[in-house]
Amino acid sequence: MQAWHHLYPALPAFHGTEALRAGFGALLGVGLCVLGVATATRLGVSSLYIVAPLGATAVLVFCVPNSPLAQPWSAVVGNVAAGLVALATVRVVSEPWSVAVAVGAAISVMMLLRALHPPGGAVALLTALEPGPALEAGPLFALLPVGLTTAALVLVAVPYNRATGRVYPFRQPEAVEDPAPRLGLSKAQLGALLDRFNQSTNLGVVDLGRMLAAAQAEAARHRFDGTTCADIMTTGLITVRPDMPLPVAARLFCRHAIKSLPVVEVDMTLRGIVLQADLLDAVVAQGRPLALKPRSPRLSVSEVMRPAARAVPHDMPVGALLHRLAAQGSEVIPVVREERLVGILTRSDIIRLLLGGAGDGAAA
Repeated sequence: MQAWHHLYPALPAFHGTEALRAGFGALLGVGLCVLGVATATRLGVSSLYIVAPLGATAVLVFCVPNSPLAQPWSAVVGNVAAGLVALATVRVVSEPWSVAVAVGAAISVMMLLRALHPPGGAVALLTALEPGPALEAGPLFALLPVGLTTAALVLVAVPYNRATGRVYPFRQPEAVEDPAPRLGLSKAQLGALLDRFNQSTNLGVVDLGRMLAAAQAEAARHRFDGTTCADIMTTGLITVRPDMPLPVAARLFCRHAIKSLPVVEVDMTLRGIVLQADLLDAVVAQGRPLALKPRSPRLSVSEVMRPAARAVPHDMPVGALLHRLAAQGSEVIPVVREERLVGILTRSDIIRLLLGGAGDGAAA
């Protein structure tokens, strides 16, 4: 029974209407190619016709559009290169060896061009088995019909996949930072992981990073299941009013060795937060220390505070908050209950939780 287990389906069950989505996309793509070929035939273009490997290309670009094997470069360049290699092979290698040589050489060339596309092997095989049309058309065979019909199918797949919620072409690494949560791994390290497990042809670097980040966030939610922000937040806060002069706020920073001051109304409604950096920026902007400008209009806390947009509810699970602390550079996050400040969360609170005990938060 154990041996039969390895023969079971390896693919997971497809969700919802995914089979219909992919099938209709293939119908639409191949149907438009057929329509184009029929139109060309009526116009006397006899060199344009449908090749069987186009069906295999449709499977890739509509069913697994995130696979590197299905990307436009792989599809178009892979099929064209395979056609050219097979054409050259049947000219110099006699049957029956031309069939095997065409397929093997096509695979090698596609890999060298970083355009591996499984239907390309079928293009090479079909060309070697039925070399007549290819020999008659010459190098044009690889461009028309193989290249043109493949390009047409890809051009249909791009808007269709995006319109139905799939990313195609897939996400390529860019010079700018990816918006996914940071993992502490560079794109080169993610690529090395794909190479180590021989998965470079199945998954892109950016998609791997997004999947790992999602798994990391999910694991964090499960690890701290039941622990809310209220359970570990720092309380007993020193707060200020929006109209407090900055010199007074500066003295609070110095006297209590704190890093942030929540800004609240009399009823503790949160208005914003002031960090030490905000106070220093205001000092630099004025050009001289605040204490040396008694005759100039004094700035108030409300003029330098940060908005309270990053505040979180007291009952938010801690696991859902880790992403923000780790990826968005948040040093202090206010915790509110019905818009009223009840505490703050810092990285120290999270570290204390990770070490096994929330403890009592000191005044921040």
